[in-house]
Amino acid sequence: MRRRDFLLASMPLVLAASGARAIGPRSEVGVGRLKHGGAWDARPEALRRLLWEVGKRTSIAAAKDAAVVALDEESPEGKELFWQPLVVLAGEGELPPFSARQRARLERHLRYGGTLLIDAPSAADPFVAGAKRELAAVLPGTTLRALDDEHVIFKSFYLLDGAVGRTRDDAHLYGIDVAGRAAVVLSTNDLLGALERDRFGTWRYDCEPDGDAQRELAFRLGVNLVMYATCLDYKEDQVHIPFIMKKKRR
Repeated sequence: MRRRDFLLASMPLVLAASGARAIGPRSEVGVGRLKHGGAWDARPEALRRLLWEVGKRTSIAAAKDAAVVALDEESPEGKELFWQPLVVLAGEGELPPFSARQRARLERHLRYGGTLLIDAPSAADPFVAGAKRELAAVLPGTTLRALDDEHVIFKSFYLLDGAVGRTRDDAHLYGIDVAGRAAVVLSTNDLLGALERDRFGTWRYDCEPDGDAQRELAFRLGVNLVMYATCLDYKEDQVHIPFIMKKKRR
């Protein structure tokens, strides 16, 4: 299903729950930070910085900050869920199980065109096992697969050869396809850690092993993910792809 269908299908739910809203802020591209029962807010400034970079580097009108979203329908954060084409599930340590109703809402978000980015500090962190457990319940019968370096995510804006973050332990992103698109993307390189600043503008974490050059690649990957999640019906055969691939071969 197209992302336009996702937005149109979910809009009545939001409007019915909260009343009509002004068009202005909703014309900006946003990202949702998924609030859950674990340590979900360890990188509180990362997505704000990413959205600033998206607005600076691309033609997208980006929101000033990420919205906090939740899977509970009744909460204020829950009403934000379907406004966000890209939702980020991040954390470290144990991820408490979602309820059946929470899983159903997440499945609806993904099947109606939403994209879920899961960001973990490392492949060995227990958060990864918890996220995989939830994906198995939300999208039964599916499996995470490694996205090859020719996947659209690696060329939606910047040409990238693989995945990086605060670390570069794994060059792969992992995804689950829904209706022919990567509706779920998993990074185990602490992507948000590379983007995180404190309120004084200082980077909170060093990027290992390649420092600032690696941090720049992490920002480029973040921009690509936002572009992939928000561009309607992004396909391999779009007119600019042959040009990009020709440029990449040079």
